[in-house]
Parts: sequence; structure tokens; C-alpha cells
Amino acid sequence: MPISIELTPQIMREIIMDHYGSPRHKVTPSQEGYLTTHSSSVNCIDDIDVYLKKNEKGIVEDALWNGTACAISTASTDILCDLLIGKTEEEANHIIEEYLHMLHEEPYDASVLEEALAFMNTSKQAARIHCASIGWDAFASLLKEDHHD
Repeated sequence: MPISIELTPQIMREIIMDHYGSPRHKVTPSQEGYLTTHSSSVNCIDDIDVYLKKNEKGIVEDALWNGTACAISTASTDILCDLLIGKTEEEANHIIEEYLHMLHEEPYDASVLEEALAFMNTSKQAARIHCASIGWDAFASLLKEDHHD
């Protein structure tokens, strides 16, 4: 039986600050074969590149990002990388859709979001929604198209 932990505001803050202070996927890939796109924000310091590598079966082998980003963008993009690796394109798109539903206060499936649930209250700060979704929107575009580096 899975352990259920209540996500208090303090735990959500700790998740965000952990990924902001020590992002696991903030690196430009040294190999070829990654799809890539650039994304930036006019309202924040966010200016990032995201990188996605899929195998011939459409499974996400790697997800990386690099650039300058605020705490919300850094943490949300880094968490998404964790969630995407090992997923099919269909599963990856479903995760992104559910996250965006959550940000816009629409019904969503919390079971696929894991640490991304730390952003469940972002809609209360409308200016932060773009920060929380910039990397997610960029990865969504890579899943739909082929932007090779």
C-alpha cells in the first residue's frame, strides 16, 4: 500500500527549494540526438533551452535543460525532467496536460504528477503561472515536433 503524505505548504516549499538549489537536470547535453527548443519570458528572468532525447520506440531517454531561471521555473522544469525520463510520448503528454490543468484550476489527475504537486497553489499567484509552465510548454512542443540541434 503506497504511503500517503500530506503536501503542506512547508513541504511544497522544500521540494521547490531543493530542485532550485540543486537541479538534477540542468546541463547542456554533450551528445547529439537531442531535440531542442528555446523559451524565455518577458515578465521574469527565465531564458532557457530544453533538450529531449527519445529512442526509436518514442520512449524519453533523457530530458535536460539549461539557462537562467527563477526558483519556480528552475524547480518545475527540473521536476518535469524527472517525470519524463522513461515515459512514452503518450504518457509524457498526459503528465504535461494534467499539470497544466492543475495550474489553471481545472480537474486533474494528481496520481501522475508526483513532486510537481508542489505547484498546486501556483494559480493563486497568477504572475507565477508562466514561470511554473515555461519548461512544460517547451517540452510539450518538443514532444509534438522535431527540433534537432
